[in-house]
Amino acid sequence: MTEDPRVAAARYRQERQSEDADAAAQPDEGRASAARAVDRAAYVETALQQAIRRGDFDDLPGAGKPIPGLGESHDPDWWIRRKIESEQLSGLGPPALMLRVEDAELEERLDLLRSESEVREAVEDFNRRVVEARRQLLGGPPVVTSTREVDDEVAAWNARRATRVEETDAASPPPVTRRRRWRLRGR
Repeated sequence: MTEDPRVAAARYRQERQSEDADAAAQPDEGRASAARAVDRAAYVETALQQAIRRGDFDDLPGAGKPIPGLGESHDPDWWIRRKIESEQLSGLGPPALMLRVEDAELEERLDLLRSESEVREAVEDFNRRVVEARRQLLGGPPVVTSTREVDDEVAAWNARRATRVEETDAASPPPVTRRRRWRLRGR
């Protein structure tokens, strides 16, 4: 049948006490493991020094160059940003990072649109996604991207568009007009 739980608990306590007594009787084992760790570290250091003397590390890529991004401010998302840049990935990553990138490129994207209604729709869509990302509790970096004022963006788009039109008009020569000669046909 089943064993009495009190007996099992007593047996467990007795086994633990005997293990503790065995560990106390062998204090040299802790010192031995520390000595092995020191010996291992010395061995690794010696192997590295020998490899340096042989020149095994001389032709490594990036030798003598500063480590990229070492002096910049601390960015907790540095690893994902570097991976996205090195792999040239787009459309991946936490919503907070994707919205930051889209916020930085929003004006160029709006300049490609043709009408005010398209600009309004694009800015409203951007604002909707920012608010939606703030509501999500998925983890990752916080969403610090702010929403945009639709009317302000439309006014800025109109100003940029007018500037581009003026620049293209100034750069292009006036159109050549041809005179038509009319001939009267005799009937």
